[in-house]
Amino acid sequence: MSEAPLIIPCVDIQSGRAVRLYEGDPERETVYFDSPLEAARHWVGLGAGLVHLVDLDAATGRGENREVIAQITSVLGVPVEVGGGIRDREAAEALLKAGVHRVVIGTAAVKSPGLVADLIAAHGPERVVVSLDARGLEVATHGWAQGSGLQVAELTPGLADAGLETLIFTDVTRDGTLKGLDRELMRQVRGLWLNTLIVGGGVATVDDVRLLQQERIEGAIVGRAIYEGTLPYPVALEG
Repeated sequence: MSEAPLIIPCVDIQSGRAVRLYEGDPERETVYFDSPLEAARHWVGLGAGLVHLVDLDAATGRGENREVIAQITSVLGVPVEVGGGIRDREAAEALLKAGVHRVVIGTAAVKSPGLVADLIAAHGPERVVVSLDARGLEVATHGWAQGSGLQVAELTPGLADAGLETLIFTDVTRDGTLKGLDRELMRQVRGLWLNTLIVGGGVATVDDVRLLQQERIEGAIVGRAIYEGTLPYPVALEG
């Protein structure tokens, strides 16, 4: 068996609050903490060494929560990675200068593929992550609102050539649903990306974490399952 997957708590920020969305729909939110900082501190208090922040308002073009993110970054005490609406070099570098450990590029990795190579060249592969959000294997963009017409397999070779080390793959159809992972889809994506692979969307129970371990997937970003307790955190795998 491979090492236990890294479970990364996610704090989704919408209108200044920590929420989770059902299938990425901003109209179907559950508020878990009024304060995203309180949410992040909660997971760090339980042992998280990395926290994943998503600016949902920036991702959907409804606004942004950069001041909240800067506050969390400055006081949390562990590294944070940030995604949501980072569509150009200026936005990425503003976050990096504010102390964010690494930026997560989504839509821009599809629409402006040179951006990923430029950021990696300037800041190193440890500071840049790409998130491919997909329905099946078709990549979705703009806060998951649009299909790109592109398949994951069309994008991964170029990302590897750009020097990308860590890829996040999110199954949009299962994000926030507690439906569990699609084993065959996980297996397909693992075959398409041989560097570090992190999964988002669908992790519901310890069985899903075992599935990740069996498929040799390095980690997962988890939200609703740890907020609602269907996956106890920190996660302990027997044996």
